[in-house]
Amino acid sequence: QVQLVESGGGLVQTGGSLRLSCAASGKIFSINHMGWYRQAPGSQREFVAGGSTSSGVTKYADSVKGRFTISRDDAKNTIYLEMSSLKPEDTAVYYCNSYFFGPRGRVDYWGQGTQVTVSA
Repeated sequence: QVQLVESGGGLVQTGGSLRLSCAASGKIFSINHMGWYRQAPGSQREFVAGGSTSSGVTKYADSVKGRFTISRDDAKNTIYLEMSSLKPEDTAVYYCNSYFFGPRGRVDYWGQGTQVTVSA
């Protein structure tokens, strides 16, 4: 099992910045990928940013490219999401995600989520 704990959400004005953190614990050696998803009210959960824990290659959703940056601190088993130039449409619950590919396919772990609200 892998446990993920997010922090750093809050209320910010349009154009502002926030940094989300996700601390991982447990069987983290099994993880292939880590990243962030978000879910706005009435919408499906969507990918925001993430990447391979081995290669370091990262990907971003088109809607956040150039504004969000994912990074990690291996010593702390923590990943971060630096969000800048925030827009009201970025308002959502942000979830940390990690996964690996086991014999039965992909296995996902999720954090509890942290609310990000961007006021107009």
